[in-house]
Amino acid sequence: MAAITKNVEEIRNRVILGEFGVKNVHTTDYPGNYPGYDDTWDLEKFQKNFRIDVVNLDESSMEFDMVGIDAAIANAFRRILLAEVPTMAIEKVFIYNNTSIVQDEVLAHRLGLIPIKADPRLFEYRNTEGSEIDTIQLQLKIKCSRNPRASKDSSDPRELYLNHMVYSKDIKWLRPGQELDITMHCVKGIGKDHAKFSPVATASYRLLPEITLLEPVEGEMLPWSRRASYLQTCWSQRPSKSS
Repeated sequence: MAAITKNVEEIRNRVILGEFGVKNVHTTDYPGNYPGYDDTWDLEKFQKNFRIDVVNLDESSMEFDMVGIDAAIANAFRRILLAEVPTMAIEKVFIYNNTSIVQDEVLAHRLGLIPIKADPRLFEYRNTEGSEIDTIQLQLKIKCSRNPRASKDSSDPRELYLNHMVYSKDIKWLRPGQELDITMHCVKGIGKDHAKFSPVATASYRLLPEITLLEPVEGEMLPWSRRASYLQTCWSQRPSKSS
C-alpha cells in the first residue's frame, strides 16, 4: 500500500470520522504492508501493550476499556459474551396445574427467561435424563386466596389477596382460586443454542475517541469565555493513562 510517510501512523492506528464519511476502517497493520514496520504478531509485545481498564462495575452492568487490540478482536469478545459463555436456565417445565390467566406455553416461556443465579462451572452439560450433576430442579407450588383480614374499603391487591404475586420479580399472575403447581429443570447451555442462556442482556463496543481541537478554547466571561467549562462536560471522567 502506497502511503505518504507522515500519514502512515494515522492510517495504521486511527479511524477518522470526517465530514463526508469514515476513513481507515479496515485493518492494515499486517506483515509486509508498510516498509520499515515490523507488524509480525508477537506474544510478548501483545502482553506488554494490552490492558483492560474497568470504568464502571455494578451488579447489573460493566463498562471497561480494552487498550492495545484491534476492533475486530473487541467484537469477537462481544460475540463470545453473547453466545459462548455458559449459564444455567430453565429448560423443562412440567405443569401439573395452572388455573391462572397465563397460558401454559406463555408461562413456560417466561420461566425460561428468568436468570438463574447458579455457577455453571459446578455442572456438566446434560446428555441424559438428568441428574444432580447436570440439573437443578425447582418447584413452584402456590395458590392465591382472599385475605380475610383485608379492609372492606380497600382496593389494593396487596391487601385483598394472599400470594397474588409470583416472583421473579413483580409478575402479577394470580387472583383468588387460581393455582400454580410446576416443576422446573435448569440445565447448562450457551447463548448460540438459545437466547435464554446468554449471560448478558446486551453487549456492545465502541472505539475510544481521540478529539483534536483545532483552536484554543479558553476565557473567563460569557458568552465565549465559558466554552472551556462546557467542553469539559462533554466527556466522561476517566483516568488518564498513556496507551
